Amino acid sequence: MNKKVIFVLGVSGSGKTSVGRLLASKLSIPFIDADDHHPASNIKKMSQGHPLTDTDRYPWLDRLHEIAEEHIESGCVIACSALKQEYRNRLEKNIESSVSWVYLKGGFQQIYKRLENREGHFMSAGMLQSQFDTLEEPEDAINIDIADSPEIITKNIIAELKMKAEIGVIGMGVMGKSLSRNLANNGFRISLYNRHVDQKEENIAADFKAKHAELEDALAFDNLSSFVQSIEQPRKIILMVNAGAAVDAVISDLTEVLDSGDIVVDGGNSHFMDTKRRIDSMMEKELHFIGSGISGGEEGALKGPSIMPSGNQEAYAKIQNYLEAIAAKDGDNKPCCTYVGREGSGHFVKMIHNGIEYAEMQLLAECYSILKNQKLSNEEIADVFENWMKDLGSYLLGITVDILRKKDGDDYILDLILDKAGNKGTGKWATSSIADSGEPATMIPAALFARYISFFKEKRGAAAKVFPTPDNDTQISVSQLKDAYQFSIIINHHQGFATINRVSEQNNWNVDLSGVARIWTAGCIIKSDFMKELVGYLKTDSSILFNDNISPTIKKTYSAAQEVAIACLKKELHVPCLLEAVNFYHGIKTADCSANLIQAQRDYFGAHTYKRKDNPEGESHHTEWV
Repeated sequence: MNKKVIFVLGVSGSGKTSVGRLLASKLSIPFIDADDHHPASNIKKMSQGHPLTDTDRYPWLDRLHEIAEEHIESGCVIACSALKQEYRNRLEKNIESSVSWVYLKGGFQQIYKRLENREGHFMSAGMLQSQFDTLEEPEDAINIDIADSPEIITKNIIAELKMKAEIGVIGMGVMGKSLSRNLANNGFRISLYNRHVDQKEENIAADFKAKHAELEDALAFDNLSSFVQSIEQPRKIILMVNAGAAVDAVISDLTEVLDSGDIVVDGGNSHFMDTKRRIDSMMEKELHFIGSGISGGEEGALKGPSIMPSGNQEAYAKIQNYLEAIAAKDGDNKPCCTYVGREGSGHFVKMIHNGIEYAEMQLLAECYSILKNQKLSNEEIADVFENWMKDLGSYLLGITVDILRKKDGDDYILDLILDKAGNKGTGKWATSSIADSGEPATMIPAALFARYISFFKEKRGAAAKVFPTPDNDTQISVSQLKDAYQFSIIINHHQGFATINRVSEQNNWNVDLSGVARIWTAGCIIKSDFMKELVGYLKTDSSILFNDNISPTIKKTYSAAQEVAIACLKKELHVPCLLEAVNFYHGIKTADCSANLIQAQRDYFGAHTYKRKDNPEGESHHTEWV
């Protein structure tokens, strides 16, 4: 059982102190009696028979909250009345996922007799009614009847704590399995669920559990209701199922068996608007829904991914500890997980992450094709890229070196792979969202359409025969290509972050760009040395392009990018992202562009009107052109 801060609550005389001490002893963690931390003024007031007011309690509760925070790593038991939900909220603020509640429940007469027999305590039996009047029974606590002895009560509490899982995972695909093992390796007791389909999917969760020692204490189910009942309240459940209809189907089934206040986290690649819809729908049922982008693939999910959660911030606080524990750690050992913002902002940020990834992969593919065109071998290209790692280190560049060198016998595996690139939809969503936002982020669409072109293998083969590529001996040096690659990387990242910033402003998400860059420095597919630099730059600038630390590099590398673009055009090489980086640069620095002609044309055939240069914010004009 993962050590936690355990609050034992109940009215005075319910046995909080006796049970709390015994529970702490059995669990080998410290015990804190909340009564010992009352200020003298509170003790004096109660000893005189006067109930405490909220004003009296708040400093006391805040001190107990500090004590709880101090004991998160070691765990502890705190005996505290905490009769109202407001008090409990105050005690667990920002540490909800590290807290368990135990409620010692008894009748008035039963406890009144105990208080009458208790000597030397400042709380008299006459004040018991005021406590019952104040009491708001908790909905998310382990309820224990106080009729038994403290020893039996303690045994029952420990059994409940051990029997219930802290968090559940639905979906035992590649990512779900890796994430489950990650949670277990971080000491969390988990429940696993995978649907049962006769003769197709049977005992998936149980069989998976049996294969991994770290899952020994995990609970495995193929019955959804039993799975849900195995998790402590408020329940925390992570969905790792395919985006789209499958998520809605699981949510529909879950809502039939969940209780008010339970939390569902969608860790798949869902569309951000679907996430917003699900948040609103679940809220109507008094349930919480968190949309969380997770990047890092199978290895990241197991060893530490980058995590991008969004939705209700109070609900996030209850699952924060779990997500931060399993996330990758940045250079300062901070978790690569941060609350992104409201609605589906987490899934939007993950979508743009994937778009940046699309363009970065395409850029590397283009550099590879240029060097291959110049007759370099796979080993020689690997050597070039490995050398680039010294100044332009990134995860994608590093794995490309590995890919280029991997052999199957005498053959390079890369040379055996069919040149038809797949995609799972996030690049398409990113391209559509970019168009909707109005942000001129052109490299992500270029990368997407490059994949689309690759898929037409037969047409490309036929076209190559009709339109053969002429020989051209124009050479591109490795140093030129490196500069062009760096130039393009900068433009790609600028466009990605600019899109996030624009859509955040349009939706009032208040996304912290520097915070996003920070959680992308480890665990994710686009982690790089450049990303580490962006963490600091984006604290002061929302635009990478105009940052004083970056603009000199753009100016320095542009000439090479231009030369590479010209050479590729002469060679008739398909390098859409390299060309688009240059083209975007040309467009963004054109102070007076040709859009005036377009506006005139629109006004000519559609009477769409136009603004005048001498009054750009003034009235619109229309001309009768003929």
